[in-house]
Amino acid sequence: MRKGIAKRSLVIAGHRTSVSLEIEFWSALKEIAAAKSQSVAALIAAIDAGRRGENLSSAIRLFVLRHYRQGS
Repeated sequence: MRKGIAKRSLVIAGHRTSVSLEIEFWSALKEIAAAKSQSVAALIAAIDAGRRGENLSSAIRLFVLRHYRQGS
């Protein structure tokens, strides 16, 4: 298993940004997006739209955690 943090650049709501996450979180996002028939970028945009003050990386990690805790 690969370890470490990966930084990815994306465009969210017309703005270019970069997100740094552990490889495992990127893998989980890909799985969740595929299950929802969405791109990872679309899923991250939805997470971004619903976040409440936390930074985007934290919001993504919390989303993934909630997703797997709820068995969604």
